[in-house]
Amino acid sequence: MAPTDAPPLPILWSFRRCPYAIRARLALVAAAVAVEVREVNLAARPPEFLGLGPPSTVPLLEQPDGSRLRESLEIMVWALERQDPGDWLWRSSGDATAAWGQIMALVAQNDGPFKHHLDRFKYANRFPGSDAAHHRREGLAILRDWNARLEGHGIEGEPLWLLGERPCLADWALLPFVRQFRLADPEGFEAAGEIGALRAWLARFEAGPELAGAMAPPLAPRHPWRSPSWLYHLALIEEWQQALAAGVYQRSTRGLSIEQVGFLHASHGDQIAATFERFYADAGPLRLLSIDPQRLGDAGLEVREEAAPESGELFPHLYGGPLPCAAVVAAEPYRP
Repeated sequence: MAPTDAPPLPILWSFRRCPYAIRARLALVAAAVAVEVREVNLAARPPEFLGLGPPSTVPLLEQPDGSRLRESLEIMVWALERQDPGDWLWRSSGDATAAWGQIMALVAQNDGPFKHHLDRFKYANRFPGSDAAHHRREGLAILRDWNARLEGHGIEGEPLWLLGERPCLADWALLPFVRQFRLADPEGFEAAGEIGALRAWLARFEAGPELAGAMAPPLAPRHPWRSPSWLYHLALIEEWQQALAAGVYQRSTRGLSIEQVGFLHASHGDQIAATFERFYADAGPLRLLSIDPQRLGDAGLEVREEAAPESGELFPHLYGGPLPCAAVVAAEPYRP
């Protein structure tokens, strides 16, 4: 019998450092649910992601049937309903309904007031008029409330958790945000009083396999997903800096100008690594330019798919003059 094609996987649109996306990935790790992860550059969101409709935020789970889950908590529950070996949903507790109510109350406190204070403490420059010190104090007050819970549920020599002697969904839903609070001011976090149990709870999480799995490939790739709608070009950093000053990029490939070659060499997303190995492996710091063809029309540039002389593989070539920097939607450091 001929092998059948594997069914398509759900697609998780994610951002590695986003605490909402981290907690969604934590549940996927716990449930051992396979997904295709597409890392989103939030400053240059690909058209495939934007086409899923507003709000264009991560995480977003796109299922093969076309349905979408747009909230991290929805994704966590969706994954754990498939498999929940650690009983994060606490369905085996004596009163599952009451337990779920406590879980949701903690998540609401985190996603509401704690996140409000965290944002204005960590990103004070984004909120004109906000007092970072005030929001840090208010955030610490909530952390002290959670610390009291941890102390109240602890047994000597046993791990501490928010609702009892074992973890529940609330622990995993809150931990990425507490981690972000600590990262905003590690020394201040370590010096703060009355959060000793919470520090131990966070330290166990940071050293544990759950976070390691959620922050490593394949669930957390270290470069954005390469959209098939865009074209890509590797540029020497100094040549890209010159282009920014001039407003146009005039290199065709390494060591050659567009004027000399007649066009700009570009790649599709799945061709970048081979292009790097062949032409740029010893080139030093590079920028990967993501080019939106929709922005080329006004400049009179034309994209042609042409075969490489040796392999016959088709590559996109840009004809018609220098590349306007305005057509480059992202210029990221390239790390193979």
